[in-house]
Amino acid sequence: MRRDIFQAIADPTRRAIIALIAMQAMTPNAIAAHFDTTRQAVSKHLRILSECELIDQQQNGREIYYQLKIDKIKEIDQWLEPFRKLWEDRFENLDRYLANIQKNKN
Repeated sequence: MRRDIFQAIADPTRRAIIALIAMQAMTPNAIAAHFDTTRQAVSKHLRILSECELIDQQQNGREIYYQLKIDKIKEIDQWLEPFRKLWEDRFENLDRYLANIQKNKN
């Protein structure tokens, strides 16, 4: 079953896992060491991230390393871009409005 990317990043633990493996590939045990939870819970998060195609796994000997798939993160960024632009425009309008109020007070 392929899950939605936004379902994966909705969970704070999964976002933390993404942040961890964004810098370097890590084994499940190394990832689990960063959390106060069971190895099985971390494995479930990794499975969901894999199903969303946000992470990739590489076998290196007996170890499996998880790494971030940057192209999928770019998809999220592209989806968010129009909203980012909208909020930037709104904040600029608010800044101009507040500056105008300050100017009229003086």
